[in-house]
Amino acid sequence: MPAESKTEATTARPPSSPLTERQEARRRRILHASAQLASRGGFDAVQMREVAESSQVALGTLYRYFPSKVHLLVATMQDQLEQMHGTLRKKPPAGDTAAERVAETLMRAFRALQREPHLADAMVRALTFADRSVSPEVDQVSRQTTAIILDAMGLDASGPQRPTPEQLSAVRVIEHTWHSALITWLSGRASIAQVKIDIETVCRLIDLTETEAGAPE
Repeated sequence: MPAESKTEATTARPPSSPLTERQEARRRRILHASAQLASRGGFDAVQMREVAESSQVALGTLYRYFPSKVHLLVATMQDQLEQMHGTLRKKPPAGDTAAERVAETLMRAFRALQREPHLADAMVRALTFADRSVSPEVDQVSRQTTAIILDAMGLDASGPQRPTPEQLSAVRVIEHTWHSALITWLSGRASIAQVKIDIETVCRLIDLTETEAGAPE
C-alpha cells in the first residue's frame, strides 16, 4: 500500500453520523464492487484501488468509508447476511420447533455462501484477521447473525417477544458454531453433511432453554 494510502487507512474511520442518500448509494456501490471482486478471486482479488475504480469513487473516499481491506470485507459480510435475512423472511423456515427452524435457516444461509465459495472465503478470512480496530464491523456481523437466528425462533431482541438470557446464551453458542463450521468447510476439513449434523446438534440447545423456561420455580 502506498505511504499516503496507509496513513489514510490508519487514521480514517467510517462516518459516524447517519449517511445521506448520496453517501449511502456510494457505500452500496463500494460493497457491491467488493463482493464482485471477491466472488471472482477471493481475498487477494480485493484490492482497494480496484474497488475504488469499480465503484467509481476516489481512493481517499474509499478509505474514509473503510480504512482497510479487512474493514471492507467484514462490512461486505454484514451486507451479505442482511440480504440473506431479507430473502429468508420472504420464505420463512417450516420446522415445527424453534430448533428445527433455526437449523433450516442456518443451512439455507450456508448453502447461499456455498454457491459463492471465493466470496465466502474472503469474508471469513477478513473476519479471522480482524483486530480491535475492526470491532464495530465485527459487531455488526454478530448482530446480523443474531437477528437471523432470533427471527427463526420467533423472537426479537428489541420487540415484545424478547429472548431470555438463557436463550441469548444459546444463540451465541449457535453463532460461534456456525462461523466455525464455515471455517472448517472452507478449509476442506468438514463436508456439508458434517456441517449439517453440527448445526442441528447445537440448535438443540434452543429446546433446552425452552424446557428450562417452562420448568416450575
